[in-house]
Amino acid sequence: MIEFDRFTLDNGLRVIVHRDTSTPIVAMNILYNVGSRDENPDRTGFAHLFEHLMFGGSVNIPRYDEPLERVGGENNAFTNNDFTNYYLTVPGHNLETAFWLESDRMLNLAFSPKSFDVQRNVVVEEFRQNYLNQPYGDAWLLLRPLAYKVHPYRWATIGIDPSHIEQAGMDEVREFYEHYYNPCNAIMVIAGNVETPDIRTMTEKWFGVIRKGSVYHRNLPAEPEQTEARSLTVYREVPYDAIYKAWHICSRMDDNFFATDLISDILSAGQSGRLNQQLVKNQRLFSDINAFISGDIEAGLFVITGKLMRGVSITEAEAALQQEIDLICSKTVEVTELQKVKNRVEAMMEFSEMRVLDKAMNLANYELLGDAGQVNELVQKYAAVTDTQLLAIAKTIFRTENCSTLYYIAQNKEASLVIEEELPLPDVIV
Repeated sequence: MIEFDRFTLDNGLRVIVHRDTSTPIVAMNILYNVGSRDENPDRTGFAHLFEHLMFGGSVNIPRYDEPLERVGGENNAFTNNDFTNYYLTVPGHNLETAFWLESDRMLNLAFSPKSFDVQRNVVVEEFRQNYLNQPYGDAWLLLRPLAYKVHPYRWATIGIDPSHIEQAGMDEVREFYEHYYNPCNAIMVIAGNVETPDIRTMTEKWFGVIRKGSVYHRNLPAEPEQTEARSLTVYREVPYDAIYKAWHICSRMDDNFFATDLISDILSAGQSGRLNQQLVKNQRLFSDINAFISGDIEAGLFVITGKLMRGVSITEAEAALQQEIDLICSKTVEVTELQKVKNRVEAMMEFSEMRVLDKAMNLANYELLGDAGQVNELVQKYAAVTDTQLLAIAKTIFRTENCSTLYYIAQNKEASLVIEEELPLPDVIV
């Protein structure tokens, strides 16, 4: 059980305080309710760009990292489709340094031309290095727009094309900051050996003077139901063929989310997952294979990815994979197998409560979802999933017309590795 207090400033900043006396380290997590889904389709990658720009210095603090490091602190950040998260840890007696740093960059980011150019170049290089010049790096850039046609989940956090960031102007970037980076669009969590009255005092002192800004009301287009199977084939200079399959699933807040998550664990949790046991160890069709859910706040994806063993055809590998999918859609999971994955989830939940930073992140995440208290209900919700519920949801998800498949084919292979003629590959990109 993670106990916490909460309060909200007049400017809309939501604050959660969790007291943990077991460590001298205090974690501060600030979550901004803006992710890549909030971007203009012609200017994607802005949320991720801001993850970098926020470390470029604010008006009163030219170098963010230096003061924090001097007092023994560490920091980092990440961006996803739904939000941008900044976090740090610091010895408890130096906590006010964290308040000073975070409040100043929420109040007024510096936007120096030098910092802007540096960070823009860093993001563009990251795009090219990790997504365009790395084996299998562009798979998600291809799979997302195959699965999504309307919703902004159709592009990855890095963006659609590096030119969107290359061509971005200072005015556009500043407008993005002013629209999303304000107290009423943020959630702050403090976790450690702290007292709520002291945190309230420091929060009022450092964040209370920041103007509220405009309240952001999200109005995104809903993705239509997929009514026919989709496929795309690409040829790349990679060592092995690969298959990527994506099925549409429920949103993060749907009651069926927990059962959907357990299905992915049954298929692919650890070495004992069904796909690894059958397709990697027993049949030796794949060198590795994984199943996971995207975990997005809005309707997400159930994804299976696998790299084929040398000499195995796409047709043979996909047929074997389909057998495993058919099995989970036709036969209820054994009680012992279901309990095993439930135990695994519970162990992971317990482990996530050992570090104050993890607890701070979890509280911020679930507060964004509607109520930080939900973090204490997760084990019970997973435990309540039944075998019949799993079977019903699997049948709903793994419909042929609900699937988008990316065939990722290695170029310059031996003749024995070519795709068999009977495989339908209607859309081809060279």
